[in-house]
Amino acid sequence: MTPAYNIPSEFARELRRWRSRAWIAGSILLLVSIVGAFFSPGQFLRSYLMGYLFWLAFPLGAMALVMVQYLTGGAWGLVTRRPLEAAMRTLPVAALLFVPVLAGIPVLYGWAHHDVVAGNAALLHRRGYMNPAGFVIRAVIYFALWMVLARFLSRWSDDEDTHGSRLRELAAISAPGLIVYVLTMTFASIDWAQSLVNNWSSTIWGFLFVVGQGLTAMGFAIAVLALLARRPPMSAVVIPRHFHDLGKLLFMFVMLWAYMAFSQLLIVWAGNLTHEIPWYLPGFKTSWSWVGVALIAVQFLVPFLLLLSRDIKRNPATLCAVVAIIIGMRLVDLFWIVMPAFQPSGFHLHWLNLAVPLALGGIWLGAFLWELERRPLLPLGAPNLAEGLSYARH
Repeated sequence: MTPAYNIPSEFARELRRWRSRAWIAGSILLLVSIVGAFFSPGQFLRSYLMGYLFWLAFPLGAMALVMVQYLTGGAWGLVTRRPLEAAMRTLPVAALLFVPVLAGIPVLYGWAHHDVVAGNAALLHRRGYMNPAGFVIRAVIYFALWMVLARFLSRWSDDEDTHGSRLRELAAISAPGLIVYVLTMTFASIDWAQSLVNNWSSTIWGFLFVVGQGLTAMGFAIAVLALLARRPPMSAVVIPRHFHDLGKLLFMFVMLWAYMAFSQLLIVWAGNLTHEIPWYLPGFKTSWSWVGVALIAVQFLVPFLLLLSRDIKRNPATLCAVVAIIIGMRLVDLFWIVMPAFQPSGFHLHWLNLAVPLALGGIWLGAFLWELERRPLLPLGAPNLAEGLSYARH
């Protein structure tokens, strides 16, 4: 018989306290940020876009990992499935939080202004695609597709607990679902981030965002599992081998991100074309270069060296320390992606660059904790649950 694995009442009360604190902190920081927006609306919107792209990676990356689990059938996914499902069910919240970006189109994007487009041949060529109406319509389509995918994945997973295996349906939707996710995220990353620089284009841009979201979600899943494993009922299930397997997957994502980032730089450097190099110019010629060096050293080299250790991967505390470094650097990476378009002369840190992402984080984490509490901590109806749990102990 499979135990219930529901969240105990004492732990549920603790989660509710964390949820309340997250929402209160997020609301206060958001109010403070809105006050700052009256004095510097452009800076607020830029910080908001950066923070939004950072937090969007959590539900989207989680949904992608859930679909990968159903296609691979790996035992590593059983202990992280419910936290990842809780994260992907926050997509309606993410859609609502995107409204300020839509309202800030004229401030954020040069292509939204007729005088800018008229004086730029590249923008004139793209205006049939890159215009405010098309931007809004495509965003609606992206979120609609993502939420439909998340809805089916979540509903069929719930059905397994009471009506038996739905693995065939879940795998059937996961294969095209991953293709839809990669395609929509590619176009979304072009719309929301690449178009910040008028003459910039990259064929690897979308894959950088997809891999970055996978890296973020994997790190988040490890951190949540480490917290859950400290208390019943998960303390009786999760063992060092789970963290070892997840640590190896995290290592894979670190390597893949580095490969994508280097490939983009190599292709742009080798091509040396006028429509490819503008985005890199501030990063090479100004103080932004130090941020780029920090990304190489701290987002790649440090985690790479640490995750080579078997002991670090098997220890939840040390593995979570690596996760904290990676997730912190994911925000720095998005800072490096978004801000040079507005600060080409050099690096500058504004207090809104910290306050706005933290505000969005409080709101999103509150929504995640609310979703996490609503379901058992393990997929009770998964056909490979018993096999997966026994596998972990061999």
